[in-house]
Amino acid sequence: MLMENVGTSFGFAESEKSMFISKTYGWMAVALLVSAFFAFLTKNLMFTSAGYVTSFGKFMLINRGIFIFAIAEVALVWILSSMIRKISVQTAVIGFLAYAVLNGVTLSSILIVYRIGSIASCFFGSAAMFGLMSLYGAKTKKDLSSWGKYLIMALIGVIITNLIQILIGLFTGADFRVLDFLLSIVTVVIFTGLTAYDTQKLVRVAEYANGSDDYKKVSIFAALELYLDFINLFLTVLRIFGRRR
Repeated sequence: MLMENVGTSFGFAESEKSMFISKTYGWMAVALLVSAFFAFLTKNLMFTSAGYVTSFGKFMLINRGIFIFAIAEVALVWILSSMIRKISVQTAVIGFLAYAVLNGVTLSSILIVYRIGSIASCFFGSAAMFGLMSLYGAKTKKDLSSWGKYLIMALIGVIITNLIQILIGLFTGADFRVLDFLLSIVTVVIFTGLTAYDTQKLVRVAEYANGSDDYKKVSIFAALELYLDFINLFLTVLRIFGRRR
């Protein structure tokens, strides 16, 4: 009888773990679909059927309205990260989906700059890399916990270098194409590494999942982290290999 109870408890724990991981990747998939839908919707709203720019398009492209949405994205991620323990599950879901909508709006720009076929090929290539690194993170016996701080430090370095590059370019008109290419390669390495790191972190958290509201919120936040890993990986791959219109 004792062994039966132990077996039942083990089976329940495994079920909770699998459900937690499945829900996390499910939320990530939903966010990607929401972003894709709003990216295409926003792009269509910016142009008429004849190809002319609408007033909304002028606001987004000429008046730099797209940066307002980008700033709102950053603010929303910060709010979700800092208040995840205090907010309800419903609020976390709304915030997560709102972020996916905002990101979809800003991603509409790639539909204008790059060819659809090129976007599709880069998307599937990025999905393959993401899937392989996620599988590695889930299955490897190696402890990847030390990766996090080094990868974040490297990412901060890339961001600072990009900002300096932009400022110098604005004032001098200097061409940084070689540096830009090298930074893009480094960024791909960073986000493939973060994918493995975040996946292993997710699997370890899943060991203790119990279906409570706290773990539901953790699942949503983990989905946000994986979503950001994939989106940034995809955008960097597109930046390297994408064919412009």
